[in-house]
Amino acid sequence: MAAVAQCVRGALRPRLPLLSVALRTSPRLLCAATQQKNTGQNLEEDQSQSQNEQKVEPSSAEKLLAEEKAKLEEQLKEVTEKYKRALADAENVRQRSQKLVEEAKLYGIQSFCKDLLEVADILEKATESVPKEEIKDENPHLKSLYEGLVMTEMQIQKVFKKHGLLRLDPVGAKFDPYEHEALFHTPVEGQEPGTIALVSKIGYKLHGRTLRPALVGVVKEA
Repeated sequence: MAAVAQCVRGALRPRLPLLSVALRTSPRLLCAATQQKNTGQNLEEDQSQSQNEQKVEPSSAEKLLAEEKAKLEEQLKEVTEKYKRALADAENVRQRSQKLVEEAKLYGIQSFCKDLLEVADILEKATESVPKEEIKDENPHLKSLYEGLVMTEMQIQKVFKKHGLLRLDPVGAKFDPYEHEALFHTPVEGQEPGTIALVSKIGYKLHGRTLRPALVGVVKEA
């Protein structure tokens, strides 16, 4: 037995230095492995943190961009509305100016026409005052004078019509306060109340606007 134990010790003796070296180096290896593991974990944490920061930063930038976009869109909307209102106002001003110019062209002769109406009234009274039975060949001077008055009256009415001035001779028409001026009301048999029975003075309209109302007598109920 002693010989066997001695033999085992002899066999293990050459390997003892290797075991001791392994035991001495194993803590260092373990420490290095631990450090490598910790370093890997730190790297992973740093990478995950940087990724999270990268994720957070774009979201904040996108939020700012979205807010800026909303502000710009609102400003664009306001500017567009102001531009449209300005266009509408300019168009209204243009239309009003054009209307005023057209009315000035149409009714600029209104005062002149009123003065000419008095001349037309005088011609009409002159022709009506000549007795028809006196207009004969035996009275050539009177006949010529009468015919001249009639022709003058016709010519002046043509000029009036050319410039938009028309007569209002509304016998039998319904009374219109915008075109007629009632001098009196009287019952007339066979005529409807509210109609015009007599025209005392001819009226005139200039381009559809009453320049001078006709002076009339209106039928009323008996």
